[in-house]
Formats: sequence, C-alpha cells, structure tokens
Amino acid sequence: MGDPIPDPFLSPDHWGLEPPRPIAPIPATLSGQLRGRRVLIGLPGLGWRGDMRADEKVVQGSRTYVPVMPESEWYRAESEQTEVFAALVPVDRVWVEDLGVSSSLASQLHADIQLVSLDEPPRRFPIASEQATSLTGRRVVRLLEDGGEQRDLRATTELYTSDNGEICARVALELEWYRWSWNGQFPQTLEVPANLLWLE
Repeated sequence: MGDPIPDPFLSPDHWGLEPPRPIAPIPATLSGQLRGRRVLIGLPGLGWRGDMRADEKVVQGSRTYVPVMPESEWYRAESEQTEVFAALVPVDRVWVEDLGVSSSLASQLHADIQLVSLDEPPRRFPIASEQATSLTGRRVVRLLEDGGEQRDLRATTELYTSDNGEICARVALELEWYRWSWNGQFPQTLEVPANLLWLE
C-alpha cells in the first residue's frame, strides 16, 4: 500500500503560530501608491538607509522623484497636520518595504552568516524576541491569537518577567513612540508575551 499518513499532533512544531512575514523590498518603480509607505533609499553597491516614509511620486522635467522624509517627521506631519521637509530622491534609488511570504524556516536562517547581493536592499527576516540581543526602540511585530499581525509598533522595554511569571516586553504604537520624542509625553504601552513578539 502507500506510506502511512503522518500524525500532525506528534510534533509540537505544528502547534505554534507562523512567524510574521519578512520585509521584502521592491523597487518604487514597480510599486503603486507610495504615500505613507516605508521606504529604503540608497545606491546599489554603496548602501541603504531605512526608517524613511514616502509621499506620492512627482515629475520634474523628464525625471521622476519620490519625496522622502525620516519616519519621525512623517508621523509629526500626520499627527499635527503640519508640513515638513521632504528630500526629492530619484525614483530608481527608492525601494518600498513590502511584506514577503511567512516561513517557519526564517528564524533558523540567523544561525550562520548570511551574505547578500549589493544590487538591492536585503530581505529582512523576523527574529523571535527571545533570540534578539536587544529590543528597546526596535520595530516589532505582535502576533495575534488568530494568526494575524500587528505592525507599526516599537518595543519600549527589554524582556522581563511579568507579575504572573510570564516573559514579556512592553510595546507602543509607533506614532506614540515618536510623539514621545517631540513632546515628552510617555506613550501608552501594552505588555506582550515574548512568544508573540518578533523583531521586524
């Protein structure tokens, strides 16, 4: 006859939630609307800068540009309905942070040195919070019980033991994280179990 059907309940690997989707940059020339999207700017072979947000493409003469600003300025402009300076970056030097396909193998990729091509920004695979060397201030993803993802969060603490003995970290909405820097108002935070928290 055929091979026996494997028992899915035999291995606890099948019981957990899938890791969050990785960041998979795509050229802005291939992307649709850009307003508010996270972007990377740079030149192949020289390097990349992240934590930037874009506005819609503009055409000047025969060239297309993307207005790009630091993420903190984007949040301030949106929150306070004010204008901020945006650099005009040639569209071929802008990559949009898109989400790739989730992979349970992604967390195992960090054990060895991973070499990348300098022709494009590297894919960024999520790292389980328990495996991270530091969390405070970093972009994090909170896994929801239904398998969904909550993004645009920043960790405000490292891992600690909560009152009920669970390993946790506190997170804040990214807008609140940046508002903390421009008006000093401490953000509201949420305690998240470490097994549901990943570095983006």
